[in-house]
Amino acid sequence: MSQFLQTLHDVTTLAADEPVIPGFTPSLPGELQNPTGKILGWTAGGGLALAVLGGLTGWACVAIGHNTERGQLAARGKSAIVWSVVAAVGIGVTSGLVWGFYTMTQGGK
Repeated sequence: MSQFLQTLHDVTTLAADEPVIPGFTPSLPGELQNPTGKILGWTAGGGLALAVLGGLTGWACVAIGHNTERGQLAARGKSAIVWSVVAAVGIGVTSGLVWGFYTMTQGGK
């Protein structure tokens, strides 16, 4: 138990002192902020557009495969729909992560 108390004492002592790492605010230079935002926006928008197009193509394959009794085409269409949804979710999560990290690095501005 004494080792736990010693560790707790060390942690509280370190927390009470000045921070060991000096203050650092990472940010992009001003001339890079606009092009970077445009690139990220176009990439996310293009990726979502392609995911929607893949989903629509998948639904078309399901419809054609079902109506012409081609089970393999319908199965490929169902697979395309699933992968389009996975891609769209991935793009949305990545966009949210990038935005979250960018917001955290701004220091509450």
